[in-house]
Amino acid sequence: MSHGPDGEGTTVQYEREGAWVVVAHGDYDTSTIAPLEEALDTAARKHSRVVLDVSGVSFADSTFLNLLLRIHHMTSLRIAGPPRQLRHLLEITGTDTVLDTRQNIQDALP
Repeated sequence: MSHGPDGEGTTVQYEREGAWVVVAHGDYDTSTIAPLEEALDTAARKHSRVVLDVSGVSFADSTFLNLLLRIHHMTSLRIAGPPRQLRHLLEITGTDTVLDTRQNIQDALP
């Protein structure tokens, strides 16, 4: 996996146990969200179950949250391994009660 310039997020994708897994890594805001948005849009259109591994996300803002909510409405989305900053963002916005969040990738797989 390669890192984008200036902390830009990178993504890796693969199929595992009947789910399409997208691995997000790095920082996500309005200037860096596009590659992840494209990957999740494509995954949601092609797969009934999508797992987003966010354990490598170092920063995420409301742009990232809005993307998660949109994809959640398109397919069965599970969020795996949110780090502390992202867990806190999910909690303070109340999206932790909407999104299916799991402690790690193994717990998120069907």
